[in-house]
Amino acid sequence: MRADASLGEFETTVKPLWLQAQAGDEAAYHHCLGLFSSRLRGYFRRRMASTPDEVEDLVQETLLALHLQRGTYDASSPVSAWAVAIARHKLVDLWRRRGRHDNLHDAIDDVDEHLLGTAPDDGGAARDLEQLLQELPAAQRQAIVLTKIEGLSTAQAASQTGASESAIKVQVHRGLKRLAELVRAVGVA
Repeated sequence: MRADASLGEFETTVKPLWLQAQAGDEAAYHHCLGLFSSRLRGYFRRRMASTPDEVEDLVQETLLALHLQRGTYDASSPVSAWAVAIARHKLVDLWRRRGRHDNLHDAIDDVDEHLLGTAPDDGGAARDLEQLLQELPAAQRQAIVLTKIEGLSTAQAASQTGASESAIKVQVHRGLKRLAELVRAVGVA
């Protein structure tokens, strides 16, 4: 069987299920994730023959991304193409994190120990974060600082601010979403 015929059969099976899942059908959603996971395993195995132990982690990362990005799916497009695009991005992210070739890295035994000292932090990251946080409304900024930076629980942050736990969760979610938009905008500029 040709690969494109197989892809057509997969699309024919998964698209109606995905549309049902998008409409709130939980059983269809779980079925889709099962279909995607087996398809993703094959996709990643072919591309990661030298690191087969990382395939399952990448499948799980991609499934999570599919879940988080499900609102970006355009029903006029093939769902399999959308999923493969996300999988490709996850694979590229992994290659960037690890470096494409393991032999580019020195073995830890070959590293000169006094080269392991760290350079003093110039505060650039903290300054950048502070600038980004200043772009948020005060409630979102405070919720993120308390929960994500200071490490308070949602209940503790709610107690400290007088807001409800639900309000803190909403503010954190909206704030993180806005921060991601700001970071993407800076990356494009």
